[in-house]
Amino acid sequence: MPAIVGIAQVNAIGTSSVFNIGDVYKIMPIASVKTFAGAGSFNTGDVLEVHNNYSSTNTFDQDVADQSILFNS
Repeated sequence: MPAIVGIAQVNAIGTSSVFNIGDVYKIMPIASVKTFAGAGSFNTGDVLEVHNNYSSTNTFDQDVADQSILFNS
């Protein structure tokens, strides 16, 4: 069914985002990221007490390439 859309204002859109107006069959944004985080990095809450006396994150990656997302569409 066709869509009737008025004014659309986009202030910002991310690099792996999808912006669509109208009919669509399939939307599949693809992105890949490698995240290194130390102890207590992803903690969330109202009252947090994190005690890390000595913390070290190993970011050495011995592979040349990781798994590709080339054919995932």
